[in-house]
Amino acid sequence: MHQSSSRDPLHGISLKTIVTRLVETYGWTELAQHINIQCFKNKPSIKSCLTFLRKTPWARNKVESLYIQTNWDDN
Repeated sequence: MHQSSSRDPLHGISLKTIVTRLVETYGWTELAQHINIQCFKNKPSIKSCLTFLRKTPWARNKVESLYIQTNWDDN
């Protein structure tokens, strides 16, 4: 029996891709409502959010959790 190398649902997905897809799906305003962090509220940009999320594990965990919970329709 062959085992998968990773059961991590985020395996192979960069943080930049996660943030970009969430912004495309929700927009900054709705994203800030889902996750109450300043980088989504005050002059948001992908770059500034990536900088913050890479330094702040609790916030990154919330973003990754929302990404996993989002129903992606990749047809």
